Amino acid sequence: MKVTDSVQYIKGVGPKKKAELNRLGIVTVYDLLTYFPRTYEDQSVLTRISDLRVGEQQTISGIITKLQERQGGRRGMTILTALISDGSGFLQVTWFNQNYLKKQLQVGRRIFVTGRASYAFGGRGQFAMSQLSSFQILTEEEDAAAQCGIQPVYPATERLNQKFFRKLLKEALAADVELPEVLPAAVCRQYHLMARREALATIHFPKDFTALKAARRRLAFEELYLIQCGLMLLKQKLQQSAKGIRHGADGVLLQRVEKSLPFALTHDQDGAWQDIRQDMERDLPMRRLVQGDVGSGKTVIAMLALVKTVENGCQGAMMAPTEILAEQHYESFCRQLQPFGIRISFLSGRLTKKQREAVYQEILRHETDIVIGTHALIQEEVHFHRLGLVVTDEQHRFGVAQRTALEKKGDCVPDVLVMTATPIPRTMTLTVYGDLDVSLIRELPPGRKPIRTFVRRPDRRPLIYRYVHSQLEEGRQAYVVCPLIEMDEESKLPSAEEIYDELRYGIFQDMPCGLVHGRMRPADKEAVMEAFYQGDIKLLVSTTVIEVGVNVPNASIMVVEHADRFGLSQLHQLRGRIGRGSYASYCILVSEGKTQQARERLNIMEKTADGFQLAEEDLRLRGPGQFFGSMQHGLPDLKIANVLKDSDILIEARKAALESLRRQEDLAFVLPILELQYQEQFRHITES
Repeated sequence: MKVTDSVQYIKGVGPKKKAELNRLGIVTVYDLLTYFPRTYEDQSVLTRISDLRVGEQQTISGIITKLQERQGGRRGMTILTALISDGSGFLQVTWFNQNYLKKQLQVGRRIFVTGRASYAFGGRGQFAMSQLSSFQILTEEEDAAAQCGIQPVYPATERLNQKFFRKLLKEALAADVELPEVLPAAVCRQYHLMARREALATIHFPKDFTALKAARRRLAFEELYLIQCGLMLLKQKLQQSAKGIRHGADGVLLQRVEKSLPFALTHDQDGAWQDIRQDMERDLPMRRLVQGDVGSGKTVIAMLALVKTVENGCQGAMMAPTEILAEQHYESFCRQLQPFGIRISFLSGRLTKKQREAVYQEILRHETDIVIGTHALIQEEVHFHRLGLVVTDEQHRFGVAQRTALEKKGDCVPDVLVMTATPIPRTMTLTVYGDLDVSLIRELPPGRKPIRTFVRRPDRRPLIYRYVHSQLEEGRQAYVVCPLIEMDEESKLPSAEEIYDELRYGIFQDMPCGLVHGRMRPADKEAVMEAFYQGDIKLLVSTTVIEVGVNVPNASIMVVEHADRFGLSQLHQLRGRIGRGSYASYCILVSEGKTQQARERLNIMEKTADGFQLAEEDLRLRGPGQFFGSMQHGLPDLKIANVLKDSDILIEARKAALESLRRQEDLAFVLPILELQYQEQFRHITES
């Protein structure tokens, strides 16, 4: 059997089970073998019923002495209750609406039960399993002692329970499945890694926790190593495959533009600019990420790089994720660069067909030097005469395919500059942007007013909004951010629409208010944002669509409703919409803070304005799942590695990948594996 065979070839999988497995993303034998347990239950130590400790996870083994079935609830649910004894006491276990268990639950049968104990209601000192984690009913032939041990716990469904997954994985591992090694032998020896077949068997059914740790290390290393190899090979192939553009040293035009800037570059800005300048003057195409906190001045660095490519007879392109952000870049570039004779064009989907075609011709004939736009830049009709530099703003908003499409718009391989205001911890950067060199801008430019942040309970809302109104009376503008667009019956949180109506017809009835959210038509959304930008709207009620948005220096106050619903990095991005002018700015986070973690997270927001520190805290508190999910932009999913907890493994895997790229035999071994395993993500490596 091959790992690419359908899961239906494994004993115990019929058409219905196959359909259920497919819904979980388990299509092939390989998908099943890499459907890793989410946790484990240590059933190697049994607890006597008389020794059960209330509230703790424990495993007991006993005989079913009594069974009771009754109907309960308004819908007449079936309630099965078993009384279990191990000679030291009695334990009640209850199942709701699981009629199929009636045949299996028989008096006299031995059963293993794992869960958290509580005192049984009316049970005269008896215990009950209030939070049943798992159970196993043994047949007469099964040896009770053999059932103890470390048991895997899988992400299960109503129809596919733990017993099914454990049995199915045992069948798959017992089958004669071809499981070729995917790591070079030299790497396995150097890093003392368990064999792949042994690791897969151990990760599902470990003999002990030492073996489990070794198996997990092996599989996480494999995953991170292959991704690092893919990213490094992509970068290497791009640098070697086609000629790059070697830009000359800075000329008169660039020097004049630099002197015209109304401010001096900060130390970090200057460092990033030196990195870019050196990259552009090399033969190899630049691939650099400028990672800077909100408002750190990344755009001016991108502008200088674009001027450098123009001075060298090339064209530059800058792609932004929203029309209003692209238009804002266009306006600021025009003000700064047109006095020097630099021709700038704007391209977006809202232009008429005639206007777009005119821009296409300007680009093709090199009648424009810098084109700023949205994803409209990657349309088939766009062809550059000589594209020297591609800048993508807020990279994580674009897929890797979109970035690549823009890079292919010229005859030569252009230099690539990627900018993000989303601070990413170092381990995340190695994984998400492993094919890019990284420059950091941590300082804020002089003159930026610090944003004071406060956490307040919902009962302070009347006072908060009275203060916001007083700020608007003084000529300022304000944002109110909400987590929901419409009323949600489950959450019962007020929506953006409800809060907008409450404020517009209440305390702010004398102020022009606006509402913007993700379900609005793009044209309507842009119109509201434009009105806020121009100062026609004083109070903007919004969802997170403003997270990457327009620069409104007059906006000095933000209220975030139900702030505990947002991640720290997201709150920091939102907070970065204010404090862009010369006015004192305030961010007020409204939250009940019901949990200790929610209070801790928001207190961190009060104490620090450092986006990088907040990103680390966010990763620590929330885990990498959500964070990594929004950042991957086309990289393979991580099935077992955790970029937060496995930073040491990641660094080892990256070192091993670098070494493998220098060893021809390792490279020959890895290439076909990357093509087979990650064909969509890394197909560019093997394309001739």
